Amino acid sequence: MTTSERHVRVFRNGRNQAIRIPREFEIEGDEALIHKEGDRLIVEPIRKGKLLALLATLPPLAEPFPNIDDDLPPVDDVLL
Repeated sequence: MTTSERHVRVFRNGRNQAIRIPREFEIEGDEALIHKEGDRLIVEPIRKGKLLALLATLPPLAEPFPNIDDDLPPVDDVLL
């Protein structure tokens, strides 16, 4: 995590308040999430398509999935 800071000016863009993001703070993509914590604004890039790459790096599961149909009655015996 970087600890660099840069002084920027806040300005109006129509009815919105805005800042220009300096080159050294550029984020990937063209969408971001913004939220407020106290008096801080947190801007996070929305990373698309990264989930499959992340899942590929995880080790396979060692335990088998349980059979969830064990306690269910047969379909033919269900009365509607």
